[in-house]
Amino acid sequence: MHTPTRFYPILAATAFVCCIMSGTAIADVMKIMLSGDAEVPPVATMASGSGSITVNPDMTVSGGITTTGLMATAAHIHVGKAGANGPVAVGLVKQGDNAWRVPDGAKLDAAQFAAYKEGALYVNVHTAANKGGEIRGQLMPMMAGK
Repeated sequence: MHTPTRFYPILAATAFVCCIMSGTAIADVMKIMLSGDAEVPPVATMASGSGSITVNPDMTVSGGITTTGLMATAAHIHVGKAGANGPVAVGLVKQGDNAWRVPDGAKLDAAQFAAYKEGALYVNVHTAANKGGEIRGQLMPMMAGK
């Protein structure tokens, strides 16, 4: 079958767009559930939390969490694999009694982003009774460990 030459520019443009789009990195939007069982060491608590965190290809971070059953003193995104504790990567900002959000302009550094890609970031909510954290949830990107 012969394609009329007037369609060549359209076919070329379509192929170009497809090539560009296939190489486009997409942000990871992760739903997260926080519990005392995920803490290190585990914490017996009725508190819980949930939310959504987005990590973009340019290493910027956004999103937030909502908690129930506790009086939080702080919340952070930390570096650390499941079963291990680690340093703070991003401090979350309190948005009310039970809500925390990633501050505008938050960005991971190269080492933190590499840890994220390996599934080694977690969200931790601290209380006066549990200064090391009362509830925790691991951030698991779609391609963790690959």
